[in-house]
Amino acid sequence: MKIKASTRKLPRRDFLRRAGFAVAAFNIVPGAVLGLRGQTPANEKLNIAGIGVAGQGGSDLNQFPDHNIVALCDVDWRHAAGTFKKFPKARQWKDCREMLDQQKDIDAVVVATPDHMHAFASILAMKHGKPVYCEKPLTHSIWEARQVATFARQKKLATQMGNQGQASDGTRRLCELVWSGVLGPIREAHIWTDRPSNGLLDEYWPQGVARPSDAPPVPETFAWDLWLGPAPERPYHPAYAPFKWRGWWDFGTGALGDIGCHSFDPVFRALKLGHPISVEASSTRVNNETYPLASMVTYHFPARGAEAQKNNVHLTTAEAQSAARVEMPPLKLVWYDGGLRPPRPAELEEDEQMGAMGSLLIGERGKLLTNLGRGGQRLLPKKLQEDFGTREPIIPRSPGHYKEWAEACKGGKPAGSNFDWAGPLAEVVLLGNVALRPQLREQLVKHKLLWDPEKLQITNLPDANKFLRREYRKGWEIEI
Repeated sequence: MKIKASTRKLPRRDFLRRAGFAVAAFNIVPGAVLGLRGQTPANEKLNIAGIGVAGQGGSDLNQFPDHNIVALCDVDWRHAAGTFKKFPKARQWKDCREMLDQQKDIDAVVVATPDHMHAFASILAMKHGKPVYCEKPLTHSIWEARQVATFARQKKLATQMGNQGQASDGTRRLCELVWSGVLGPIREAHIWTDRPSNGLLDEYWPQGVARPSDAPPVPETFAWDLWLGPAPERPYHPAYAPFKWRGWWDFGTGALGDIGCHSFDPVFRALKLGHPISVEASSTRVNNETYPLASMVTYHFPARGAEAQKNNVHLTTAEAQSAARVEMPPLKLVWYDGGLRPPRPAELEEDEQMGAMGSLLIGERGKLLTNLGRGGQRLLPKKLQEDFGTREPIIPRSPGHYKEWAEACKGGKPAGSNFDWAGPLAEVVLLGNVALRPQLREQLVKHKLLWDPEKLQITNLPDANKFLRREYRKGWEIEI
């Protein structure tokens, strides 16, 4: 299947306007044009189909108890058996192309395949006129993220990316703290995760490993060719599926792709970040097959001043007044994975922990430490927290991440992580993976990558641009 996608450029101004804080999650504008164009009244149930329904996909579908799950598509019927049992009335499919061509009662689609299939499945569903919920990261490549967001905008469909924390009170509290000015101007931010693996947790995946040399038989219940989709052909091996695909360049997006869209989101909203001007990376040894065991990626963002405030036209009065008081100087943001983390803040008491996953914002007057996964936020030093006390919320709270999308599908306001927000965010996250490519390792010792988002181009190292998109297997192309 070939898909003609738009090449419309996305200037930083557009990113700030469309992906700005209130436009994304806390908007108050009507969103009827982003729904099903009147096909599903607000008081009726949606007929939802899932593409990739085991694991996270099954969990996503469980979040819609007030709607009908009518179609389940998965290439591994053994792995998906639990979800099939949970929704016995839903029709079962292996090929999403056949499902969308043949089953006519589908109103909306949830995509939770491995990363390399996200763009193909999402655009396919939107070509059939279906609103899409797609798991993070939105796509496997930067080019795909631009195409998916542009196509959703053209089709005027309700969308949502699966970074569930964007709808949380914690994200809103972080923004309110930053906008209060208590930290002063923030010029440095750090975000970290313990993934991909610490050698102890089986639920994480291996990286820094070689391709298997053996080729065991494909299980009878597994449609391996459909699982590969647009990825280069290779023999089946349980080292890739059903879960360990995340660490392989051809299939996943590593720890940064897995966690970045979660943990970058609140920082981007609070600091009104758009595209970076540069990115650079360092890592443990990396090969052509898998991401490194651990890495650090450094982004540099320009100042966000009057232009950023002006483009946030949908801020409420209280939000606008609060945000306008805060200076947004140039920012250095550093990502850490594989158990690496920034230096311990001196203000932490001896027995206090930074957490296995978290973020640290460093302002002129203080610091904000967030322990991701536990929802804890602390102002440092401790006296700053005591002096600041508690404040009344100024940002409207969300009805819930999944409910946002369901309501948008029926003509409600845009969901908080709709593709106008999620597409640019995914582009920035995935840009870090370009800087980790082993083929660029020697050159990146001498250079950082300079990024031009309007041209979708790395300007100072042409060889790096080939990693902004991928080659597609015949029959699975996404063409401009």
